[in-house]
Order: sequence, then C-alpha cells, then structure tokens
Amino acid sequence: MKKIMIAAAILCSLTGMAQIKMPAPSSTQKISQDFGLGKIELTYSRPNIKGRVLLKENSELAPLGQLWRAGANAATRLNFSDKVMMGGKLLDTGSYVLYIVPAKETWEIVINKGLNNWGTDGYKESEDVVRFKVKTMKTAMAAESLTMQFANIQPESCELHIMWGTTAVSVPMSTNVKDRIRAQVEKALSADPVNPAAYGAAATFYSEWDNNNAKALENINKATAANPKAFWLFLQTAKIQKELGDKVGAKANAEKCIAVATEAKNADYVRMAKELISKL
Repeated sequence: MKKIMIAAAILCSLTGMAQIKMPAPSSTQKISQDFGLGKIELTYSRPNIKGRVLLKENSELAPLGQLWRAGANAATRLNFSDKVMMGGKLLDTGSYVLYIVPAKETWEIVINKGLNNWGTDGYKESEDVVRFKVKTMKTAMAAESLTMQFANIQPESCELHIMWGTTAVSVPMSTNVKDRIRAQVEKALSADPVNPAAYGAAATFYSEWDNNNAKALENINKATAANPKAFWLFLQTAKIQKELGDKVGAKANAEKCIAVATEAKNADYVRMAKELISKL
C-alpha cells in the first residue's frame, strides 16, 4: 500500500511539472511586410548571446565557415506572396528556408527548399535555390538577441537587416512592379466604358512612376471633368502642372481645390493647396 501511495505521489508530481509553462530560451518572432504588390513573411527564433562566443572560428554560436540556421530551433523561413529577386535570381511565390554561412567580411546567404528541416539537420545543397554574399558591417551598439527587420522599403526594393552582437548585414531584395502596374493601367483605360476612377489612378502612375507628366495631365483632366467635386483631384492636377512648369495653371487648380475643399469642410486639403501656391 505504501508503494502505491509513493508511486501515486510521484505521478502527481510529474503531472504537475508537465503543466508548468516557461518562456522559450529562444523566442519566436514573426514579421509581415507589405512589399511591391505582395507580402513577405519571416519566421525565426531569436537566441541570446548570454556571454558566449559569437561569430568566431569554432565558436559556440554561428561559427565562421559553417552553415548556420540563421536563428535557433527550426530553420528560419521566408514566405513570398509575390515573386521577388534575390542574389540575381527570381524566386517564385511560396516558402523557403534561410541559411547563412558567416565569414569575417562577408556572409553567404543561402535560400533553400528544405522546409521540413530542423535547423541544419536534413540540409541538402541540391535544394539550394540561390547563394550570394553580402558584406558585414560593424554596429555601434551590440544586439544581445538575434534581430531581423525589413528596412528601406521602396516600391520595388527593400532590405532584410540581420544583426547580432556587433555584426550586421543587409540583404537586398527587389521586385518588378512598374511593368505590371502599366499593364493594369492600359487595360483599365481600354475598357468600354472607362471607369472614371481609372483616370486618376492612371495620372498617378504616369506622374509618379513613368515620369510622363504630359500623359498624367491628360488623364487627370478627364478625372476632374468626371468628378468636379473631387478637391483632391484638383490638387493632383496642380502638382502635375507645377512639374510641367505651368505655374498659372497650377495656381488656378490649387485655387479650385481650396474652393471645393472649403465647401466640403476639408481643412487639410485647403492647407496643402495653399502651401503649393506659396511654392510656385
């Protein structure tokens, strides 16, 4: 009977321990970044240095010259909802594993298909999609936790920054947006009938993307004709005319924006139109 009671006590103790929840030694972070016409999602675990040797030959953490999982636990993942260019190669949509081979002056970035790998276990070079090198940089402040973030987000380019200790790298990515937007604009303008909203979008594309303000003005004029109460379109017209050097036209349309925006009680557009006039 005594043995049964001891066994029961041990079982209760083990059961209680199984219910204890503690923070993971290397916390997981998921980052989602809108980019181009799609989205990039990054999932990685963030180990801490904790006084250990980092990024040295035969070091405990990310030893130089050896394949590293770019984090802890499961291999780091990147998911692209749209095609992205990395290392001179176009990556199709879908998920990939990110590995790194660190060196003193460069890190080799490895994009791999081994989605079922646990860290580097199961890694196959034959599953590499692309390999390329980026230069290392020294940072003024040390990052105790491995840190990744997207930065310098532009319509067709961005960077993945990876920082640990006093070392950092910037991994460039790019995408083709301009040609696809052009195709959408041309399709919208060829519809019969054309949706009036397409003229304003076309004007934005031609002025901001295609550096063709003459074509932008042609479309914005059609947009304002279709919607004479759209004060924002008159401001857009004024901006395009300013770029074309037509100060008289720009002032006239800025004043139209002020009149219509005042009627609509939109103080922001009144202020912006007045600022534009002051800069003519």
